[in-house]
Amino acid sequence: MAQRKRYLFVCINRRPDGTPKGSCAARGSVELHARLKAMLKKRGLAPTEVRACTSSCLDTCWVGPTIAVEPDHYFYGRVTEADLEEIVDALERGERVERLLLAPEDFVEPRELSRLDRARKAAPGRREEP
Repeated sequence: MAQRKRYLFVCINRRPDGTPKGSCAARGSVELHARLKAMLKKRGLAPTEVRACTSSCLDTCWVGPTIAVEPDHYFYGRVTEADLEEIVDALERGERVERLLLAPEDFVEPRELSRLDRARKAAPGRREEP
């Protein structure tokens, strides 16, 4: 097999039910990975263009299922099965699905964002970085 141009790392990490962060696997990422892999193969992208791989935790549980796209170094979040066709179409065109891209604040756990917000309100004029 040739080295592919892109690798899609689909988080399939599973945390125990009831964990506040949740987990990508609990949100259906295992099935998403299987479907994505089949779609890439059917379109002929799998041998040389794109490989769908599984990944353990990508540290974005609260916005999962998450897919890291490398070597382009961007992340898709909140991915559903309905998004997969659009993702594969974009890969064929060498583009990204902008609406699924994670924003910088998506990489900060909501609990931490709340803590930072409270700290900012308690100390006006003082700026904390996430």
